[in-house]
Amino acid sequence: TPNQLKEWLTFPESWGPTEWGPIPFLPDNTLLVDRMENQWGDVRSYRGIKSAADGQLVVPGLQVGNVWIGVQPLLGLEGDPMRLLFERDLTPHPQYAAFYKWLQHDMQADAVVHFGMHGTVEWLPGAPLGNTALSWSDTLLGAMPNVYVYAANNPSESIVAKRRGYGTIVSHNVPPYGRAGLYKQLAALRELVNDYREAPEKSESLRRPIFDTLISSGLTEDCPFEEGGSTLTEETVETIAQEDFDAYVLRVYEYLQVVETRLFSEGLHVLGQAPSPPQVMQYLNAYYGNDLPEAAIEAVAHTSDGVAAVHKHMGANAKTSEAESHRLEEAVEIRDLLLQNTDELTAVLAALNGEFVLPAAGGDLLRDGPGVLPTGRNIHALDPYRMPSPAAFERGTRIANSIIATHREKNDGAYPETVAVSLWGLDAIKTKGESVGVLLALVGARPVKEGTGRIARFELVPLSELGRPRVDVLANMSGIFRDSFVNVVELLDDMFQKAGAAVDEPVDMNFVRKHALEMQDNGLENSTARLFSNPAGDYGSMVNERVGAGNWEEGAELGSTWAGRNAFSYGRGGERGTARPEVLQSLLGTTQHVVQEIDSVEYGLTDIQEYYANTGALKNAAQSAQGGKKVACSIVETFGKDATPRDLEATLRLEYRSKLLNPKWAEAMSNQGSGGAYEISQRMTALVGWGATADFAENWVYEGSFETYVQDKAMREKLRKNNPQAFSNVVRRMLEAAGRGLWEADDKTLQELREVYAEMDDVLEGIKQQ
Repeated sequence: TPNQLKEWLTFPESWGPTEWGPIPFLPDNTLLVDRMENQWGDVRSYRGIKSAADGQLVVPGLQVGNVWIGVQPLLGLEGDPMRLLFERDLTPHPQYAAFYKWLQHDMQADAVVHFGMHGTVEWLPGAPLGNTALSWSDTLLGAMPNVYVYAANNPSESIVAKRRGYGTIVSHNVPPYGRAGLYKQLAALRELVNDYREAPEKSESLRRPIFDTLISSGLTEDCPFEEGGSTLTEETVETIAQEDFDAYVLRVYEYLQVVETRLFSEGLHVLGQAPSPPQVMQYLNAYYGNDLPEAAIEAVAHTSDGVAAVHKHMGANAKTSEAESHRLEEAVEIRDLLLQNTDELTAVLAALNGEFVLPAAGGDLLRDGPGVLPTGRNIHALDPYRMPSPAAFERGTRIANSIIATHREKNDGAYPETVAVSLWGLDAIKTKGESVGVLLALVGARPVKEGTGRIARFELVPLSELGRPRVDVLANMSGIFRDSFVNVVELLDDMFQKAGAAVDEPVDMNFVRKHALEMQDNGLENSTARLFSNPAGDYGSMVNERVGAGNWEEGAELGSTWAGRNAFSYGRGGERGTARPEVLQSLLGTTQHVVQEIDSVEYGLTDIQEYYANTGALKNAAQSAQGGKKVACSIVETFGKDATPRDLEATLRLEYRSKLLNPKWAEAMSNQGSGGAYEISQRMTALVGWGATADFAENWVYEGSFETYVQDKAMREKLRKNNPQAFSNVVRRMLEAAGRGLWEADDKTLQELREVYAEMDDVLEGIKQQ
């Protein structure tokens, strides 16, 4: 009841200074109730999320013996999502609080298991680094032991689950990796290209079919015709010079190879389930690529003993080089570690028994090697005082040089004045600080270590040694980076202050100083502030919340939302979330390039909401600050050997071809039941998000999605049955995209979508049976 909830949220009147800690005043013991009612109104009259007509708060779940299973409540953007954009004292809604307080006081749970990455309770407002009794995560979790099942490749966010959610982490493996392959028009195009290359006498007759298939598959943006100064159109396709068309077909062939061999995560992982031999092969194929023969990988996967057994399985005639022999030994080790996935369930039970869960470094097999296995471990991250590592700084320098070279190539040799770099906790931990390395290299700075190996400062490289101007950097920090790497933030701020004060460097060779002087002329304080994030103790841009709710009209609104949520500066001294919107806008006005790292095969640009909500919205905000002028955006995929930056739009197209529109990916994901349907649904929301923030609106993506998930009756029925809410969202997003002008759908398609959506609405309302 509302009165019970108020009682559970009220501190005892007898509490005094000892319990509250060394503060000079005592808050009212009803402080949490007062904050909740300031936002949601009187709890007794609350009639919102999961509340009954009489005002009681419903806690839905399934009781199975001594185990109670429930779904964590929505965070609660009820009524007006815009409220949360401007209210720093966000509180959970009454039913959210009732959910956890019921577990504590009524059910009196001995422990709680949070299953899957990640929930919201550990992200609720409060102290960022050490909870107090006024932190909502502390209040709602109370003294309940918290066992948190988390993806092994996400050590950064698991830190928040530990630090603010008191979680004992039990890591789980990522799904097996698959290769995208080619399908539909892409497979047809490859056949045409192969015929063209193998049978020159047919080349003339194959030109138009190749051109038509390029158009229908949407490949002309990724493979524009650039040969011989001609333009490839329906009228000129027959008259293009032979050698020019030959060269173009070769480029198309090379691009198809990139699509065909691109990795993706196949389906979802089952906790505690060891991989089958074919799945072991998928992991090893992704890890070794062409460095280990297929026969050797197959032998490793289908044996259970050591290298000798592998050689026996391969046959007497099989020979391996010395290097391959070393890889075989490692492959056997990786196989055995993968088969220890069963440790995941064992560790959950151990934690519930109050036993020790073995620690291990979190990370990604493809990037970090077998040291991140086995799973079922209490994962940790890295020493923040050694970031960036030497390898990360070297690789970050190469990425920065590539960004500069690309920009100069497209801008008549001019250097970019300001580059926006995303500093995210997850990729910083996985890559040991590559994004920090990118930032340092752009500015022209390097780490200086003390005797212990820890980094003491970032020093400016002399211009005579640097050989180019210092590029200014707008650093967009995630909340996790801001909270986890305070030492790095302070060192970076110190570096920017020194760059801004380098009076002996001309402004045309030091863009940090140039922009700082311009801001000073305009009366702005702290003109070298470059490290921006959300308000202290708060997380997220809220752009994805607005897209999810459909609460936007123009993309510029989302850019403005991002800017409003990220206008808080961090650095040395008292710079702990100081609002500096004018400095941010000044930097956005000079930003010519945005850089974002992708650290995982499993979660790319199109897989989760955070990328468009930050990178896309940042790009949009910069363009708005410059009157609509286009701002370039480069994506750096750091999970493989090749970290060459790729344009945002090209990366989006590549991802949609290899995942969302790929029958292999769609089938693997839809076979995972309710969770798989949810993942598909999330990617449709993200597709609209990219259209909203980055103007990504390409008909072939929506048409392919419609054909794959709605027009295909078998797939449609599978999604309807597995998760009607998720399937309804898939259809809703397609209709929304058409309504917003992101997709030029024909009338027949729109009519079918409306009929399916109306039918799903009846199902969800209980008017019609599934």
